[in-house]
Amino acid sequence: MQQFEGTVLAGRSFEPIRGRVVVDDERITAVEETVTDSTDIVLPAFVNAHTHIGDSVAKEAGVGLDLHAAVAPPDSEKHRRLAAASREELVAAMGRTLRFMEQTGTAAHLDFRESGEAGTEALRAAADDAATDAFIFGSGPASVLEIADGYGASGANDDDFAVERAAAREANKPFAIHAGEPDATDIHPALDYEPELLVHMVHAAAEHLERVADEEVPIAVCPRANTVLGVGRPPIRELLDHTTVALGTDNVMLNPPSMFREMAFTAKTFDVTDREVLRMATIAGAEIADLDCGLIEAGRRAALLVVDGDSDNLSGTIDPVSAVVRRATGLDVKAVVL
Repeated sequence: MQQFEGTVLAGRSFEPIRGRVVVDDERITAVEETVTDSTDIVLPAFVNAHTHIGDSVAKEAGVGLDLHAAVAPPDSEKHRRLAAASREELVAAMGRTLRFMEQTGTAAHLDFRESGEAGTEALRAAADDAATDAFIFGSGPASVLEIADGYGASGANDDDFAVERAAAREANKPFAIHAGEPDATDIHPALDYEPELLVHMVHAAAEHLERVADEEVPIAVCPRANTVLGVGRPPIRELLDHTTVALGTDNVMLNPPSMFREMAFTAKTFDVTDREVLRMATIAGAEIADLDCGLIEAGRRAALLVVDGDSDNLSGTIDPVSAVVRRATGLDVKAVVL
C-alpha cells in the first residue's frame, strides 16, 4: 500500500483537498481528507490526446516549413525522414520520447502512427519498456486494425477511407481523422465517416460545430503545433461549448510532447479556464480512448503525478490548479506513478 499526501486535485472538478490518495495493487482505494504538512500537489497523470512520435527521428526538421512541406503525406520532410530511418533508429528515438513523456507525467498518449503495420509494430516495440501507454491509431491498409487499437486517417481530402472506416466498425475499434487543419474543406467529408475522434478543427465554423454537437464527436486540439505551422488557432472556447475537447501535442518534430507546455500555452492564449485546460489534459483524452486513468477517484487506476508545491518555481502560488496548468514544468515533478 502507498499513500501520497498533500493538496489532491480530485474528481472532475479538481477541487483541492488537503489529504491523501491511498493506492493498493495499482488502484486508488481511497481519497481522504486529513491533516498533512506536505506541500506536494497530487493530480492525475496526463493523457496526451494526439501525438505523432514516429517523427522523433526528425526533431526540428520542420522549422521554417509550412504544413504541406513539413508533415503532409506522402512527400513532406517528415515522411522523407521516416523513410530514410531504419527500424532500429525509429524504435530507439520513439523509446526516448516515451521516457520523456513518462518523466513529465504522461500516463498515456493517442498516437497516429505512420507506415502501416510496420509502423504500428515499431511503436509497440518502443512501448514495451515504457511506463507511458501507447494507444495506436494505425495507418495504411485496413489490415493494420489486426494489431492497432484504432485507425488514424490523414484527412478526407487525402484519400478515400471508406474501406478503413468499415473495417474499424467491424473490428469495434475507433476511427479517427484529421480535419479542418489547413482549411475547412475537409470537415464535412470527415464527419461523413462518423468518426469517433476528430483532430485539429482549426477552421471549424458554426455549421461544423452544430454538426459536431449533434453527432457527439470529440475533438483533439493541438494549439502549439497549429501555431508553429501557421495554420491558425482552433476555436477552443466554441469547441468546448459543443463537445468534449482534449489536448494533444502533435508532432514531436515540431514540439516536445510536454503537457505542461501545452497547458500553459492554452491557458494563457485562449478563452478557457484553468480547470477546463486540466480536464482537456487528463480525463478528456482518457474517455475518448476508454482508458482507466485521467481522474483521481476511488476505483480508478493509480496513474498519478506528484508535483513539488514548494519548489523554487511554485513556492508562493495561491491556486494549485493554476500553478499546475500555468507555471509547473518537468523540473517540479517529484514522482510519477504509472
